[in-house]
Amino acid sequence: MPQAFSIEDLTFTYSGRDHPALKSVSGSMEEGSFLCIMGHGGAGKSSLCCSLNALIPKFFRGRYSGRVLVKGREVAKETVASMSRLVGEVFQDFESQLFSTNVELELAFGPENHGLPFSEIERRVREVLKVIGLEPFRKRQPATLSGGQKQRLAIGSILTLKPDILVLDEPTTDLDPQGAEEVLTVAGDLRKEGKTLVLVAPEPETAVNADALWLMRNGEVVARGTPRQVLTDLSSLRACGVKPPSLVELFQAMGWPGAPLTVEEALREIEKNRLSAGTHHLSPKETPSPSGGPFILEAEDLEFAYPEQEDRALKRIHWRVQEGEFVALIGQNGSGKTTLAKHCNGLLKPSSGVMRVKGKPTSAYLHKDLARIVGYVFQNPDHQIFARTVEEEVAFGLKVMGMDPRVIKERLAEALAVVELEGYEKKLPFTLTKGERQRVAVASVLAVRPKVIILDEPTTGLDYLHQRRMMDLLRRLHGQGHTVIIITHAMWVAAEYAQRTTVMKDGEIILDGPTRRVFAREEELKKASLSPPPLVRLGNRLGLLSMTLEDMLEELKHEHLPVSG
Repeated sequence: MPQAFSIEDLTFTYSGRDHPALKSVSGSMEEGSFLCIMGHGGAGKSSLCCSLNALIPKFFRGRYSGRVLVKGREVAKETVASMSRLVGEVFQDFESQLFSTNVELELAFGPENHGLPFSEIERRVREVLKVIGLEPFRKRQPATLSGGQKQRLAIGSILTLKPDILVLDEPTTDLDPQGAEEVLTVAGDLRKEGKTLVLVAPEPETAVNADALWLMRNGEVVARGTPRQVLTDLSSLRACGVKPPSLVELFQAMGWPGAPLTVEEALREIEKNRLSAGTHHLSPKETPSPSGGPFILEAEDLEFAYPEQEDRALKRIHWRVQEGEFVALIGQNGSGKTTLAKHCNGLLKPSSGVMRVKGKPTSAYLHKDLARIVGYVFQNPDHQIFARTVEEEVAFGLKVMGMDPRVIKERLAEALAVVELEGYEKKLPFTLTKGERQRVAVASVLAVRPKVIILDEPTTGLDYLHQRRMMDLLRRLHGQGHTVIIITHAMWVAAEYAQRTTVMKDGEIILDGPTRRVFAREEELKKASLSPPPLVRLGNRLGLLSMTLEDMLEELKHEHLPVSG
């Protein structure tokens, strides 16, 4: 097969930086193949992607050496416009790619710029709208879409170009599990058409069906091979800040033969080796066991409709949260999770019904008083960060509340210490990494000391190490008495951290209860485009109650299962 691209000793250092983003990278892929790239934040994954379409070195300037060939053309000698016919890229920051006034125009923009006939443009737009599941939203403004819907639109805007090579930089981060599966299905269909796919994979499960997997650390490709070869080398994955496949971890920790990458593989290995498990009875319940604390949030007959939209975003919601709970809000893109959460701090007002905070309707509070009780961290921290320095950003809410300067200084130091950003006081927030900006946003909320902390997708855009740090921070805050509510598509995050999970679909709550019981109801979750993480699905098949690897190991050992070695 001819080569889709080849990279020869590529080194690149961004202007104004001392350390190279890419160091002596070499490698090639055949046409029609599927390459996954994994690594920690700052490993060079996005830089490598941008080297395939001339954004490096034509748009992002710096010191460049080596050679990149795409279908025989040397990228450094081409323009970004000419390479766009060969290589289409969806950025990690997908929102930065969207600018048209409606969905249909966004999809048509690329083909129009390539001078395609109107009939062909119209055909491609219709085709892609169906693929990305946005047919009902063709006239909607992109800004009014949910985060996951925006991500689908960004992918669709590249699909309408029909490039020979499709580059997707973490394309599933804001998608529900079914949406992520659909993106991978689209990718598989493109491969059947002979297209080459390069995908930066945030989760190991995303990389299972690739032809090759490159593992990056500090600008270098440190391991390459088939997904099975790379994903079963747990020490290399950990060294590169990549989340190890939980099933491989389980089998290795138990000393069992095999290294399964899917639940089906794991079950076959267990059956083949005559391993067995207990027969615990998982009896799901609809409502959580009360913790005894008072209700701090209460939605009663809550309904909400966005202007100029026929369907209600929330439909007769009854939902109560007790003080001290840790709750995960999950559901498909556009199911109403963020809309419900924004009612908790008065960002949105009910069309009918009521949202109460500490027994009072949100309409009875001044905004500054409600902010003292309920703090909200947006999905994109850049939507709430605006100050010139970190200390100004974190102290802003306190100043608005008229607090004494000495109290502000104490609260500032305390909040920065909690999020591990001491010494960042004078730094410009927008020069920080995504994870650091996320922590600045959290600190600005913590400084106010709200009773309730709501975070919309707190792990999006973070590598595994920083995801763990963020969630461990929230666990500590919960331990200190804060009520924590997270909106998440990362099912392993909900499984390992949330005591209670609320599942939404089409503006309604369809499941609500202790997380383990909710995650046992796989058929109902499937209707909401959701699926528990692999370890929990395996536990469901085996009748195990554990939600984490550590707990499952303990439970399995108590079952006296055969252990090798």
